[in-house]
Amino acid sequence: MARQNVPQSASPRNDQIYRETKWLAAFIFPFLIAAFVLLFFWPNDTGKTFAWTIKPSMTPMMLASAYIGGAYFFVSVIFSKRWHQIKVGFLPVTAFASILGIATILHWDRFNHSHISFYTWTALYWTAPFLVIAVWLRNRATDPHTADPDDVAIPVIWRWVMGIVGAVTTLVSLLLFLQPSLMISVWPWTLTPLTARVVGAMFALPGLVGLGIASDSRWSSAALILRVQGFSILFILISAGRAWQDFKPTNPVTYLFVGGLALLLVGIIAVSLVMDGQRRAAGTH
Repeated sequence: MARQNVPQSASPRNDQIYRETKWLAAFIFPFLIAAFVLLFFWPNDTGKTFAWTIKPSMTPMMLASAYIGGAYFFVSVIFSKRWHQIKVGFLPVTAFASILGIATILHWDRFNHSHISFYTWTALYWTAPFLVIAVWLRNRATDPHTADPDDVAIPVIWRWVMGIVGAVTTLVSLLLFLQPSLMISVWPWTLTPLTARVVGAMFALPGLVGLGIASDSRWSSAALILRVQGFSILFILISAGRAWQDFKPTNPVTYLFVGGLALLLVGIIAVSLVMDGQRRAAGTH
């Protein structure tokens, strides 16, 4: 596939990542790792180890998969040097944290109020949305809106596909949050109103990632967040295998969920291989 031309105009914006953006990433990272370990390796012990009792095991492991993806993203923020290469991840994280904060208020009685994890949970999700959106609003002014020297453009048709997938996933997120009873009736494993909204928060992540990628033609803006998304999906699929007994085998949504995620992971890998190959080829000219 021939390389597409990407505009490379001069810009007074320097694409820097501010120190406070990296500080916030460093602050959030250990919480994500701790939550991942608790939920992924001991999904049946949430009544003793977590902010609330989560059943069945697929839900805490799916949440753990979102956390390990978030950890990957934030450690990348710490070591990245260009804002536009990480910018797409901040609005999805803001939406994720906001939904969890609101869900906490709506289902206050479901939480283990005497557990330290509860205080950590509430402190994090009542502050993180404001902190993450604040650094995004401040740092976005440094984006030069130009391509890296060896950059390539994402084909328009691929951006349309990513945008459509993102829009559909965002719709699922909204339905899980706004109509939990409806989604509980069709979901491939057992949900409660609280866990339906938590799963909705997780669907907001890939939904807004897809819309964010569709709005920027630079592969350098999409490469990291797509790797993060694929990493998280891989853990969700591993979780589904571990918790297969939680799924309803007669529910066709079971196979739509697992098959859709597997197809999405294959698509992410294929797109990444093709685009990275084009970028390497561009760098040799």
